[in-house]
Amino acid sequence: MFCRSSFTLILALASFGWNSANEPVIPTANKPNVLLICVDDLKPAIGCFGDKSAITPNIDQLASRGLRFDRAYCNQAVCSPSRNALMTSLRPQTLGIYDLPTNFRKSRPDSVTLGQYFRQHGYKTQAMGKIFHVGHGNQEDAVSWDIPHFRPKAGQYALANNGPLAKGKDTTKSDEKGTATESADVPDENYSDGQIALEAVRRLEEASQSDQPFLMAVGFLKPHLPFVAPKKYWDMHDPNKLPQPAVLTAPLGAPSYAPQAGGELRNYRGMPASPEPISAETTRHLIHGYYAATSYMDAQLGKVLDALDKTGLAKNTIVILWGDHGWHLGDHGMWCKHTNYEQAARIPVVIAVPGSKQNTTKAIVETVDIYPTLVELAGLPAPTGLDGLSFAKLLQQPDNPHRDHAIHVYPRNNLLGRAVRTDRYRMVEWKSPESTNDNQPAEYELYDYQTDPNETVNVAASQPAILSQLKSLLAKHPSAKPQIRTNSDPAQSNKAPTSDQQDRKTLFAKRDKDSDGKLTFDEFLTNQPDKELAQKRFPKLDKNRDGVVTEEE
Repeated sequence: MFCRSSFTLILALASFGWNSANEPVIPTANKPNVLLICVDDLKPAIGCFGDKSAITPNIDQLASRGLRFDRAYCNQAVCSPSRNALMTSLRPQTLGIYDLPTNFRKSRPDSVTLGQYFRQHGYKTQAMGKIFHVGHGNQEDAVSWDIPHFRPKAGQYALANNGPLAKGKDTTKSDEKGTATESADVPDENYSDGQIALEAVRRLEEASQSDQPFLMAVGFLKPHLPFVAPKKYWDMHDPNKLPQPAVLTAPLGAPSYAPQAGGELRNYRGMPASPEPISAETTRHLIHGYYAATSYMDAQLGKVLDALDKTGLAKNTIVILWGDHGWHLGDHGMWCKHTNYEQAARIPVVIAVPGSKQNTTKAIVETVDIYPTLVELAGLPAPTGLDGLSFAKLLQQPDNPHRDHAIHVYPRNNLLGRAVRTDRYRMVEWKSPESTNDNQPAEYELYDYQTDPNETVNVAASQPAILSQLKSLLAKHPSAKPQIRTNSDPAQSNKAPTSDQQDRKTLFAKRDKDSDGKLTFDEFLTNQPDKELAQKRFPKLDKNRDGVVTEEE
């Protein structure tokens, strides 16, 4: 258990002197430590957030020591932009980065990350697991950490048959990726999160022997796909008792491009290609896998929190748990993230400060708010140039408001959906981010969560007064930057790759039976929902009239 302490961080921000340049000199002897827990693809399917099916005793215990945020939102429902927002306190539309490959320093080379800021003020900063998004051409930010970032060496799968198949003529993209789930009777350390937890425990034991304060970022990978976890965590859950999606279709009246087809999931072996629906049986199994993977991750978090207690560090350590974005579990017929809807945008946030008590808040907060909050709680000078606003005051006054709305984004069809979420409504404006014309026609979505909590009907056309109010909130924000170029090719698009494009890549791979990068007429017609329309479309796509369609075409 966290030790009670007369040192209450909420009120007692450390005093400091001044140097000859009139800049604060921060003594580090009594500074609080910071333990930042980042979890990949974790939605609020957690016990303390009201999910009675979840088995998450360690997150629940953390919430019993601090403040739970019931209205926290990511700034974009995809890994890299969301993590950029956490670590830089700059929104995706400020950076002009909405994709996975583009490193944030391409936009802001001099940006001071959360890790850098604490380093500058005498902290030892370190990270393990997934903090920044690494992959797809993106890389770790070495200057944020005092010691090299730790990456676990475990494979994705414990059972060889579940892993990627050898590349060959008859393999598809999904064969190369592996299965979407795995239940193996193996120790926790067979998977990455178990190894990350062990490393975090070791680092905490080491830190307990030092007087230097630390910022330690621990990034767990589950419940991100594939849903793999030791069998004992699967056995905790009865799949027949887990909640199943009640709404299976996209919101009535929503733009056709606003939903998504779950291309990320469909890349895995055995998953059907879009537009084939995921069956009820598969849906139940996947939901079972998500809850099992969440319980597995929670158990690893428990090991870290136990170490914090046993070392005595808990009495002087701020702990914050953050999920990078939500996840669709078959609701609206959608899977994964990649939308502006509630299931993708709402995230779990819990913060425990020594001396604080259990509480909840309905104040609206964004991911970008975490950076300035931790700075304030640590008693460091307030940084400038951030998009975030500190919510430290909510630890004392959880019933107070913080923001009157959150803003988040998602790109689609060469448009950017900018969403404003208030306590009752969400409006999404779909418009090109490159336009400098405020009068450019836009398409809108509007949902009323008081009368329609499941987002079944877009009421933008029937509620012009409400739509106008939310437009005025959006107008307070700067125009969104387009996706930045990452090379000197003038022909390169400024647009971020959308999940629609990713889904088309998946469909192409499914139909390209001989893996030659070309679709014959017969291959193109495979699994087409409207073959007559597809027959007419083929010659239009075959731009060079060579009888086949390439992925580029």
